[in-house]
Amino acid sequence: MNEVFLEMGDKMEKSKSKFREYFESLVIAAIIAFFVRSFFIQAFKIPSGSMEPTLLIGDHLLVNRLSYVVKVPFTDITLLNLGSPKRGDVIVFRYPVDRSKDFIKRVIATEGETVEIRNKAIYVNGRKIDDQWGVYLDAEIVPKFLSPKDNLGPVKVPKDCIFAMGDNRDRSLDSRFWGFVRRDDLVGKALILYFSWNGQAGNPVNYVRWERLGKLIR
Repeated sequence: MNEVFLEMGDKMEKSKSKFREYFESLVIAAIIAFFVRSFFIQAFKIPSGSMEPTLLIGDHLLVNRLSYVVKVPFTDITLLNLGSPKRGDVIVFRYPVDRSKDFIKRVIATEGETVEIRNKAIYVNGRKIDDQWGVYLDAEIVPKFLSPKDNLGPVKVPKDCIFAMGDNRDRSLDSRFWGFVRRDDLVGKALILYFSWNGQAGNPVNYVRWERLGKLIR
C-alpha cells in the first residue's frame, strides 16, 4: 500500500513540475513579448486606403519603435532621441486630433522646412520635390479657398514637428487638413509586411496576398 501511495505521490510531483515548467515558460514568453513590443517592434494593421498603393487595406506590418525615440512604456516620457525622420520615411504616430489612435503617413517635410502645394505639386523650400510616392485619382484641381487638398501654404514646419501626407493624395486626411505631427507623438518607422489579407477577394484562394508577404516598406 505504501508503494502505491509513493507512486501516486511521484506522479503528482512530476505533474506539478511539468505544470510549473509550462507556467514559467509562459510567464517568461509574456515578459519577452512585452519588452519587445514596448521597446523594439510593434505590429499594426492597415484599415484604410490612404496609403495606397504602398499599403493596402488588410496589410499587416511591423514598426521599428527604435527608429527615432525610446519612451517609457505606455507613457509619453522620452528617454532617448535616436534619429530624425527623413523625407520619404513611412511613419506611425499618434493622431494629433485624437491621440488614442495611431495613424500612418509618409514624411514630406521636417522642422524648419517650408511646404507649399501648387495644383497638387509639392514644393519644399521653394523647390518641387521628386514625388515618387504620390498617387492622384482626381483630375480636378480644388482651389485653395475651398480646400487645402490641392493648394496649400506656404507653411513652415515648426521645431520638433513633421509634415506628413498619405500616398493616396486625393483620399488622405493628413497634415494638409489637421496640421503637423509632433516628434513626441512618433511611434516608429514602418519596416516590413508580415501578412496581407484581402477580404474583398471573390475567391477564397486569393484572400491572402502571398506576393506581399515579407515586402519591405519604402
